[in-house]
Amino acid sequence: MKVTVDKEKCIGCGACASIEPSVFSISPDDGKSEANADSCTSEECIENCKEAASVCPVGAIVIE
Repeated sequence: MKVTVDKEKCIGCGACASIEPSVFSISPDDGKSEANADSCTSEECIENCKEAASVCPVGAIVIE
């Protein structure tokens, strides 16, 4: 699974980081989300990433 965050779209609301903090974090540099999908190995984590993508208010999370 590949998870990316489109920094141009991201508004830094933090919903993704609250849903799956092992993958998403808010960058201290720009206040926008970053994704580290390498840490996502369980089915629960994958489902949480999908949920984060679905609740992102600007559609900045892409899962491949």
